[in-house]
Amino acid sequence: MIRLGAGRLDRVVAVGAHCDDIAIGAGGTLLTLCLARPGIRVDALVLSGGGGEREDEERAALAAFCPGADLRLTVHKLPDGRLPAHWDEAKGAIEELRERTEPDLVLAPRTEDAHQDHRGLAQLMTTAFRDHLVLGYEIVKWDGDLGRPAAYQPLSPEIAERKVRLLQEHYPSQRHRPWYDREAFLGLARIRGIECHARYAEAFDITKLTLDLGE
Repeated sequence: MIRLGAGRLDRVVAVGAHCDDIAIGAGGTLLTLCLARPGIRVDALVLSGGGGEREDEERAALAAFCPGADLRLTVHKLPDGRLPAHWDEAKGAIEELRERTEPDLVLAPRTEDAHQDHRGLAQLMTTAFRDHLVLGYEIVKWDGDLGRPAAYQPLSPEIAERKVRLLQEHYPSQRHRPWYDREAFLGLARIRGIECHARYAEAFDITKLTLDLGE
């Protein structure tokens, strides 16, 4: 398996349309990064769920998924499932995030995600963060929109298990959903691990990547 390093990572941006998107799509990667780099800055932005139970869940969850990090989380109150109708507010939130950080890595939804909120946010990210490494995470769902990812972050068995445990522990409001269970999360991680010769992994799409092979 070909491996490309991203160099030193001091700042990461992670965005989600909904509370729990970041943790589901990239929770294992965040755990891996934060455990390896104490003090790393993580600017996280969620567009919906602010002001209630969902925001409380998200704050506790991301604190657990980013141990030892300088975590700065903002949760907005855009209505779930209505991002296309609130494009200006969403774009403004992304532009405000861009103004306050210069990240080494951006974690965002995939541009091919079937959910309109995820897809809309992904489209905004690639315009606001034009010169950054943007990894598009995947979220398993009823739509069956999982694709053929281009990049993988291997996860140790301990990190994979920890991710699943934290998802179950910190998002009780989502436990009633038929797809929100240990088998779904760990099963997808196992499949992505097989694809990159690891036990477990998280997978990402890449919109654009510049190589420097001359040094």
